[in-house]
Amino acid sequence: MLDIERNSLLPFPLVLKGGRTIETVGDVADFLSSLTEDQRERAHWRTAILMLNHAMRESRYLKIATINLRSALAYDQLLAEDAP
Repeated sequence: MLDIERNSLLPFPLVLKGGRTIETVGDVADFLSSLTEDQRERAHWRTAILMLNHAMRESRYLKIATINLRSALAYDQLLAEDAP
């Protein structure tokens, strides 16, 4: 059985331009499903998706998956403000 579910909280929220906040695994899944096929093929999104898949099987990877997601969002300048 998986430890992580759609309502599982991320280690820290990610605030996007426009005010949308990604706070749960479900929010991540919804966001990733909105990416185009072209976007999903880019290395930074492939890495973020891969790490989320790992986290779904092993909850200890959720923090690194969230960091990878933040990096992908920053790379595409989608975060509300630049995160260090």
